[in-house]
Amino acid sequence: MKIAVIGAGSAGLAVLRHSTSDIYKNEVICYERTDQVGGTWVYREESGVDQYGLPIHTSMYKNLRTNLPKELMGFPDYPVPDVPESFIHRTEILDFLNSYCDHFKLRQYIQFLHNVELVKLVDKNRKWLIRVKDLRKNIVTVEMFDAVMVCNGHFSNPNIPKIKGQDIFKGQQMHSHDYRVPEVFKDKTVVVFGAGPSGLDLVLEIAKTAKKIFFSHHVDGTSSITFPDNVIQKPDVKELTENSVLFEDDSSESVDAIFYCTGYNYSFSFLDETCGVHVDSNMVTPLWKHVVSIENPTLALIGLLTHVCAFNVWDLQVRFVLQFWSGKKNFPSKEEMLKDENEEIRNFTIKGTPKKHFHVLNDKQDSYQKDLARIANIETLPPVIMSLFDECYARFFDNLIDYRNTKYKIIDDHHFVRLV
Repeated sequence: MKIAVIGAGSAGLAVLRHSTSDIYKNEVICYERTDQVGGTWVYREESGVDQYGLPIHTSMYKNLRTNLPKELMGFPDYPVPDVPESFIHRTEILDFLNSYCDHFKLRQYIQFLHNVELVKLVDKNRKWLIRVKDLRKNIVTVEMFDAVMVCNGHFSNPNIPKIKGQDIFKGQQMHSHDYRVPEVFKDKTVVVFGAGPSGLDLVLEIAKTAKKIFFSHHVDGTSSITFPDNVIQKPDVKELTENSVLFEDDSSESVDAIFYCTGYNYSFSFLDETCGVHVDSNMVTPLWKHVVSIENPTLALIGLLTHVCAFNVWDLQVRFVLQFWSGKKNFPSKEEMLKDENEEIRNFTIKGTPKKHFHVLNDKQDSYQKDLARIANIETLPPVIMSLFDECYARFFDNLIDYRNTKYKIIDDHHFVRLV
């Protein structure tokens, strides 16, 4: 097969590694719109748009350390190097992705500074038309493919909630996508919106320089967390005025800045309607197993899932898809795939969970991995991956400030130890 890969972050690299292996031996071209591999792990000081007028992709900030230990951050056949710390700096992950790329000789398949503008299905021969722009030469070309792997990430298109008074607030407003260093909030009184992983991390980071922080959210389970003295937890924001914030409990505070840690929107602006993929409140459908387009199974979206052991799961998703694209396994009928997804949506809806959390796995990660492995007859991830993930997730809330000082070691496929 001739496969197009969109993006050379962790998911795109996993596609290249397996698509070009001795098992599958596909012809592959990867289009990467920046000048290097790594996706969101590439740190850039600038925000806004780049020299080509495209939005800056990365959301990486300068001091970031992983919120999962390195023991969970590698690929199944290529672990992160054994360094003393478990929770490592962003630069070490980027170095690791470059090492993975070079070890498997993947750069030869990547066309850097190439921005995909359109992916369209050509009905008469069921081929995929890709329109791509060479940013350096300012030349647009079109190429045809048998299949497409979309690996453009989901931490680049900021979600900023609409709040009454946003347009009249005179202070600073920033989304975490554009945040780089804590000095930007030095000596300021800041409202932080959102208590997801980034919100919790960034509250602690900017507390070192900010005068006072009002941490506004509706997440259960944070009452037991010990925050610095200048952090005050508040309910959701009801309204902004020129210089203050009104909260849902009708309390009001004067503030200098609004910091949105409110997540991201899935964005596939390059996918034509012929692709048959739709996004509704961050629920991407119709997809079989969160990855294969049910309307057009030669289109796959790798890496939509969140709250997972990302690189490991991307690797599993890629191997899953390639089993079908290579003919080693046959796809179920369209009706069977739709039935499978509809059942998952129904079970999801019964629990009253918002659509935006459809691709959040958490405790469903283990069953998802086993399901993919069973269906495609491929090797799943060892049980120790999930047991360590569960341990880390619990400790994140139990000891938010110090949990990254913990050190782990995986003993075998079933056991790990906590060293510190």
